Amino acid sequence: MEGIRAALIDIDGVLTVSWKALPGAVRAMEQLRAAELPVALVTNNTSRTRAVIASRLADLGFPVGAGDILTAPTATAAYLRERFPGARCLLLNSGDVRDDLTGVTLVDKGDADVVVLGGAGAEFDYEALNRVFRQLQHGARLVSMHRNLYWRTEGGLDLDTGAFLEGLEKAARTEAEVTGKPAPAFFASALAHLGVDASETLMVGDDIESDVLAAQRSGITGVLVKTGKYLPETHRAASGTPDHVLDSFADLPTLLTPGGGATPQH
Repeated sequence: MEGIRAALIDIDGVLTVSWKALPGAVRAMEQLRAAELPVALVTNNTSRTRAVIASRLADLGFPVGAGDILTAPTATAAYLRERFPGARCLLLNSGDVRDDLTGVTLVDKGDADVVVLGGAGAEFDYEALNRVFRQLQHGARLVSMHRNLYWRTEGGLDLDTGAFLEGLEKAARTEAEVTGKPAPAFFASALAHLGVDASETLMVGDDIESDVLAAQRSGITGVLVKTGKYLPETHRAASGTPDHVLDSFADLPTLLTPGGGATPQH
């Protein structure tokens, strides 16, 4: 692909599923490294810090480090520091990412200025969601690290934050400020991290809306892979058309090779 100088790559559903490497993914990443193509792993994963994610990927054989990873929690921390400095923030999240929320004041009791939603899990029970709802009724702002409806695990598709977020927005008559994908600021941060322009970059993801089409709206080439949460019916019903569709991330080096190609779009 002429003019492509960097790649943004999702993790869950693209490189791994339930922290098991997808077939050919490690080899494809090694090929990108050998070609000296700058990459950033951009993920809405909210259950682990960048350091932990990097360690897990390294254990699987991926040649990546913490500096290659941009997460929704780190983007959220930057957003909160800029937009709500010193605010009391109530965090509802499955997993401990506090180490990546530097400069953010987290509270467990009392009133909050901002409610922050991370990834859904067992913590999203009635009591916790109702506490969030009450804080919103009292005027707290709502910030969500993402609004993904579901994600892929070994057992199938599991509900994610977006399924609860839409109910909270309607019940509290408010609208969440989203900081991870598909927020344009998230992609802008990733481009700045790599020091490249949108026109020189492609985004590889399994979520056609949050990964691929959102990237395309920022001027980035969108590549959809048919792994992870990919569903044919979701693809057909999408609000736009990816620039390229691949069977898996393992096919990316071929796409990037002169004369390489991908599935035509319909």
